[in-house]
Amino acid sequence: MKTQYERISILGLGAMGRALASALLDSGREVTVWNRTPGKAGELVARGARVASSPEEAINVGDLTVVCLLDDASVRATLAPAVRELGGGTLVNLTSGSVRQARELARWLTGHGVHFLAGGIMAVPATVGTQGAFVLYSGARDVFDRVAPVLGSIGRSHWVGEDPGFAALYDMAALSGMYGLGAGADHAVALVHAEGGDVETFRQEVLQPWMEQMLPITVAGADASETVPDEYNPAMQATGLENILSASGEAGVPAHLAGHLRASLWRMRRAVDAS
Repeated sequence: MKTQYERISILGLGAMGRALASALLDSGREVTVWNRTPGKAGELVARGARVASSPEEAINVGDLTVVCLLDDASVRATLAPAVRELGGGTLVNLTSGSVRQARELARWLTGHGVHFLAGGIMAVPATVGTQGAFVLYSGARDVFDRVAPVLGSIGRSHWVGEDPGFAALYDMAALSGMYGLGAGADHAVALVHAEGGDVETFRQEVLQPWMEQMLPITVAGADASETVPDEYNPAMQATGLENILSASGEAGVPAHLAGHLRASLWRMRRAVDAS
């Protein structure tokens, strides 16, 4: 297995794939790109990237292949004709997918002699290549140790375990937290708007400072058990959540925006019943 990765091939030039290629170019690597639909590499080519005509060509010229496509099916379809070229090489899959898909892909590729890492990008394209971005990796530790110095130009590299499914697991779980946070913010703004409040003032002077104050407490208190700590007073919390849902309904806020509240209410009611 190669230990120096100066030539990197990127399969997939969506917004994230282009951001990855750009960060690697910034780090001084030789970058080859391939995309199923042509015409997305113009800016990268102007900066020195090479365009491959096929996945096989990209894989053959690279020391390390990074895949960032739409989904697991597109990864399989792209790699299937090129799997022989991958044998003995190193591939990092940064395509979003499920835990099961990551484990099955790892079995398939390692069965063909590929040194494989699964990944999950904790960033948006605009933050790739900055200290605000980090990438989760799972798979063989020795493979991670070899590629981490190179892929550190994408974002901080964080290995989460030998199980190739763990990067996807942590990625999906973290995204669940983010979407829950976003759902709460959306509902909050919708409620203020529905009752004629000043949305911008609410966002800046109330919602943001409140969420910033509560975020560390919320994360620290997140629990997979069926209980709620006594100091949370689940009966009181349930009453408060019922009040919010009632106010939301009276304001005419669409019920589907309040799903996160119903999930919290279900947990509090269960805790009350258990006590």
